[in-house]
Amino acid sequence: MKSMILAAGLALVATGVVAQDREEFIRDNILAIFYNEFGHALIDVRDLPIFGQKEDAADVASVMLMHSLYEEETAIQMVMSAAKAFYADAVQEAKSDDAPYWDSHGASEQRYFNTICVFYGGNPDERSDMIDLMGLPEERAEGCEEEFMQADFSWGNALADIASEEGAVSFDLDVRDESAPITKLTITEELEAMNRTFALENPLPVRIESCGEANAYYDPNDQSITMCTEFEESLGLVFDNM
Repeated sequence: MKSMILAAGLALVATGVVAQDREEFIRDNILAIFYNEFGHALIDVRDLPIFGQKEDAADVASVMLMHSLYEEETAIQMVMSAAKAFYADAVQEAKSDDAPYWDSHGASEQRYFNTICVFYGGNPDERSDMIDLMGLPEERAEGCEEEFMQADFSWGNALADIASEEGAVSFDLDVRDESAPITKLTITEELEAMNRTFALENPLPVRIESCGEANAYYDPNDQSITMCTEFEESLGLVFDNM
């Protein structure tokens, strides 16, 4: 089956979607990736009920955090940055006809449209220009408000349960590799903000280190998040090639 992204002839460069700062694109995606891993952590440490793939649920958690933690203009920019990274992966998968259907993650094209749809559903009046620009089909857009409500019912409640006006030391940062300065600054500032916003029962270790590949992951064995330094360079290449 031909990719909808290729069939639709989406041209993000031509529409000016990529007219943003390179560092901004990297930062937005680092945060989106971190929020995804934080979603995995919450599923584990709070034993949240998940119907379907955990990876899909974590993707939705990332969208909901961007929706709830940021002002509208910033949230739109962040979601578009994250979607553009999925778009770049989807184009490569479509060209090579080698989408990893066996993977626990959905295909990148599916993640692209799911991200846009759930976010759009949270504020359709303000986000209609975004879905036009990103090529979300009208038949999918019609159900996005319901998709957002379902996401808000599950993740909204989960996030409300750990929200705290006083804050707490909920995240413990350990920088083991200094080779990714954008990652270090972004995660450092984000954890400071999240320590003022959320209160977990036990501090969650967050490590920045070299992994030998562009990756990020939650480890249930020691209940920690690792942000790999290689992701920063990889995201820069994605931006350069769009």
